[in-house]
Amino acid sequence: MSGLSSPIQPRASRQPSQSPLQAVMLARSSVRRYDARTVSDEHILSVVEAARLAPSASNSQPWRFVVVKDPHARDALARRCFSGIFSRTRFAASAPVIIVLCAERAGTVELAKSMKDNAMYQLDCGIAGEHIVLRAAELGLGTCWIGWFNRREARRVINAPRHVRVVSLIAMGFPAADAPVRKKVRKPLDSILWLDSWGKSYSGSGDGGNTSK
Repeated sequence: MSGLSSPIQPRASRQPSQSPLQAVMLARSSVRRYDARTVSDEHILSVVEAARLAPSASNSQPWRFVVVKDPHARDALARRCFSGIFSRTRFAASAPVIIVLCAERAGTVELAKSMKDNAMYQLDCGIAGEHIVLRAAELGLGTCWIGWFNRREARRVINAPRHVRVVSLIAMGFPAADAPVRKKVRKPLDSILWLDSWGKSYSGSGDGGNTSK
């Protein structure tokens, strides 16, 4: 059993044929260079609608989205969120759209008043954000999750209330012509999957080791 990452290889022929959803998951990659084309409101509403359909703990739906697309607003967000130790993610400033993924905490606290909900909002927002990037890929848009940025400054720039947490940023736009196409490198399936107990091999998981491409 190997723990090394490897380029994705086709599965054995006995595996199910590739579905449209699987094709989108394989096509999605993190894009760090964008061209100047405008992302239409139709596309923006479509990706956020995909996020709205995501599941959440106790159906709390804590996610909130601030779409930053005005050039001056984007510049302000980039200047205050990607400076100093956060400068390595400044490439996101070139994206025509930055989605600020937030969590509305008040409803969650009223719902359960427990440590469970304090932890679950991040998982809920993560699921919603992944719906965004998958739908964006389906529409031909590139995205990149941004987790390294100044959250305090982001909250101030978008004028979010104190009880709102900024969870992540998602840069979105059409990939530039010279945007590198990276190989999707993942660990083999048989190094991450076991049956019934830790370390017990799952029959067939070594057949190709990865999702087909």
